[in-house]
Amino acid sequence: MRQYILKRLLLIPFTLWGIITVNFAIIQLAPGGPVDYILAQYRGMNTDAKSQITAMSEVNSNASSGSSSSSKYVGAQGVPEDLIKALEEQFGFDKPWYYRYGKMLKDYLLFDFGKSYYRDKTIVDLIKERLPVSVSLGLWSTLIIYLIAIPLGIKKAQKDGSMFDTITSFLIVVGSAMPVFLLAVFFIVFFAGGVYLQWFPLRGLVSDNWDSFTLLHKIGDYFWHITLPVLTMVIGGFAGLTMLTKNSFLDEINKQYVMTARAKGVPEKRILYGHIFRNAMLIIIAGFPSLLIKMLFTGSLLIEVIFSLNGLGLLGYEAIMTRDYPVVFGTLYIFGLLGLVLKLVSDITYSLVDPRINFESNR
Repeated sequence: MRQYILKRLLLIPFTLWGIITVNFAIIQLAPGGPVDYILAQYRGMNTDAKSQITAMSEVNSNASSGSSSSSKYVGAQGVPEDLIKALEEQFGFDKPWYYRYGKMLKDYLLFDFGKSYYRDKTIVDLIKERLPVSVSLGLWSTLIIYLIAIPLGIKKAQKDGSMFDTITSFLIVVGSAMPVFLLAVFFIVFFAGGVYLQWFPLRGLVSDNWDSFTLLHKIGDYFWHITLPVLTMVIGGFAGLTMLTKNSFLDEINKQYVMTARAKGVPEKRILYGHIFRNAMLIIIAGFPSLLIKMLFTGSLLIEVIFSLNGLGLLGYEAIMTRDYPVVFGTLYIFGLLGLVLKLVSDITYSLVDPRINFESNR
């Protein structure tokens, strides 16, 4: 197992290099960029945006409105040429792509992800600032999903074909079929002061005056704010794990060793949790990293937007929309690294649960 772990650890840098390289190439081919985004704001006659652009690029106020019709940027028509050159220099686009690619790889080896184009903060500071929100949503959602889905799946396997199994299957299908954003809007309308009840807050992870609260008040305020977002993610995410648990246990229940144990008079509870549980849980353990990653990052995107939660999902979405490439690549690098590490942890857990599994034999 040690050799397998070492091999996987050595593969992580090469995997990250491949992920970053492919996405860098896609970015180079994709239309638009931070310069185009700023020029679109400039041409939109937004006075505040123009002031910000001028300050960022340090363009002289006497620059004439010379035509840039020959520029490679679509929105450059009627924009001062000095402004375009200053923006290119500021964002590093005055250098060839291979120079930018090489510098990015060199910096990433040192875990230097640079600064955001539009925020006066480093990528690490931005992630530290947004991470607690996404971790709160992801960890609580994943924990509750497992606490609900595994016992429910086992019960459904025991009562396969019964009225309980039919009713719960119907509710699970209905819950999984509802889009997450629709559930979020439903909870806001009915329970967050939208139209009917005002039991829960509409936005934020904590109240504005949270720092002035006592410890117990802080804990209560935190759970008060996070209830609806977590509930939305749990309803939208536990269906798959429930059915996976049921099918996994059904597959084990019908095997020969279970029938033999029953013939010997072994109590049903001991058969279920002493024999079936270990084998049936293998496939469920394998799905833990992907579920956690989904809950932490991708699954929380719409939730963070709807409930106004400043998490990593919202940060990544804003970065893509504004072409904030340092944030895009920095978060992608960290998410990719975390995903690879969690996958390795899943494989190690496989071996701990069932010592018969030997990854080294598959080399």
